[in-house]
Amino acid sequence: MKKVFKIFGLVIVGVIITGTFFMLWKKSQPKMVEYDILSVEKRTIENVSVATGKVEPRDEVLIKPQISGIISELRKEAGQFVKAGEVIAVVKVIPEMASVNSAESRVKIAEINFKQIETEYNRQKTLFDKGVIASTDIEKARADYDKANEELENAKSNLDIIRDGISRRMEQQSNTQIRSTITGMILDIPVKVGNSVIQSNTFNDGTTIASVANMNDMIFVGKVDETEVGRVHAGMSIKLTIGAINELKFDAHLEYIAPKGVEENGAILFEIKAAAKIPDTVVVRAGYSANAEIVLARADSVLTVPESALTFSGDTTFVQVLTDSIAIPKVFDKKTVKTGLSDGINVEIKEGLLFGTKIRGNEKIPTKK
Repeated sequence: MKKVFKIFGLVIVGVIITGTFFMLWKKSQPKMVEYDILSVEKRTIENVSVATGKVEPRDEVLIKPQISGIISELRKEAGQFVKAGEVIAVVKVIPEMASVNSAESRVKIAEINFKQIETEYNRQKTLFDKGVIASTDIEKARADYDKANEELENAKSNLDIIRDGISRRMEQQSNTQIRSTITGMILDIPVKVGNSVIQSNTFNDGTTIASVANMNDMIFVGKVDETEVGRVHAGMSIKLTIGAINELKFDAHLEYIAPKGVEENGAILFEIKAAAKIPDTVVVRAGYSANAEIVLARADSVLTVPESALTFSGDTTFVQVLTDSIAIPKVFDKKTVKTGLSDGINVEIKEGLLFGTKIRGNEKIPTKK
């Protein structure tokens, strides 16, 4: 019985040793690597730079009051169309008591003076009608009467302006009526009825009553990296993709490139502006985020191969051309090529290959069963 166990143990050891040598031998055998086979094709290659930014009106005007006071009425809302000269809001003036008192005093003095001169004028007119005085005397009395009347009207108008901010004689030019200076759409009205506003003057920008812009003249404002700014120039065509309208692309042309860059997150960026062509049927709101695709270079109908098929040695570029597709493994020949424009996926082949030539691609990854 012991002899049987001994023989059985030796057999097991022999199987293990044989299996080990077999596995080591199999691992030492070279693996047959398979590659994707690619063809040289004709494509249009574009080198595109993408600039991020937003779409906004070319000119946005801030409407500010020329008089301080309190908003008593708002006649327009954000989103409405307004013509130049239309009233957007009305300001109620809060007068200074000292100024009001002075203006009222001036009116009373002017009234007293006017009544005195009016009486004198009537007396002179009666004498002139009787032929007692000459025409020069009545003309002088008439001039004094007109001056006194004008002074009284001016005093009353000044009192109205100080007290109410508006004069009956100049109602259309009143500073209390805040009018739009351009024709366009109201983008925002940041004030409400009851808010105090400050007039625009030399020392103060004033309170913004509304912002108005021409929405038919939109521009893209974005930034490009310093590595690409040297390849762009004014007049280049741009394709705009607006984030809120992904299904459409809009044409634009580059108008402005900033002469000075700004540093953001360690990179130097240059501002660009491009005039956008927005159809009347599309509603684009100010501030929409957008991407601009700038075609830096383009090659039409050229021979191309995937960049992954290229190998490099110093300044030389190679591809592996298929010479025998029947042999196992397939036979490839190393060939030098001259490359051109690249879009990051495909690269232009200027010399070294013909249309339809089969070349080696990436190594095939075996599928797990």
